[in-house]
Amino acid sequence: MTRHTAMAATVAMLWALALPAFAQATRGAQPKAAPAAASGAKVYAERYAALCAACHGADGRSEMQGVPSLAGQHSFYAITQLFLFREGRRANEAMTAVAKTMKDEDLRGFSDFIATLPALAPAAAAAAPPDAVRMARGQALAQENRCVICHGADLSGGQQVPRIAHQREEYLALTLQEFRTGKRPGYTQAMGEAVGRMAPEDLDTLAYYVARFPTAPPKPGGK
Repeated sequence: MTRHTAMAATVAMLWALALPAFAQATRGAQPKAAPAAASGAKVYAERYAALCAACHGADGRSEMQGVPSLAGQHSFYAITQLFLFREGRRANEAMTAVAKTMKDEDLRGFSDFIATLPALAPAAAAAAPPDAVRMARGQALAQENRCVICHGADLSGGQQVPRIAHQREEYLALTLQEFRTGKRPGYTQAMGEAVGRMAPEDLDTLAYYVARFPTAPPKPGGK
């Protein structure tokens, strides 16, 4: 199976997993299903607290080096990553161990819960303001390399595209480097193509800018 065929199969399976949520959103909530939905949300809130919060934070705001914040991440993006971990198509020992225990309904439940976590807001004022030169350069890089085309002008993403504004800087830098070298495969070629031509120091500057993105508090996840 070629890489393109494998990716196409992955996308098809992801749409199949996510379809129930999209169908429900399209036809509107059914009153008789509301108690079950509320019960499901409570179950996954409790399971998140027991399983995920130790690393990703109780409110989805990570304080652990190298661990991304999940707050306000879109449900389709979250289910995509959980699926890739479960199927061994994205490498992380801890996440693979967790995801391999999840059934399809667990992938949907966790991803839907993650999307309810309030989105990250700009970090509290640091001792010194951001470096204006690096911020200007990062903004230029985001425009030149079409980051805003996929992730949006406010870098809030949408559906299968992640929210990246105010993500942890060191995680952003590592992720960009991994896309550049091909260590982290994407389910499309967009990221590899976008960062493949960038110098490593520019990736660091871009991460610096995105982590400190100057914006009003973003919209809630999934909106």
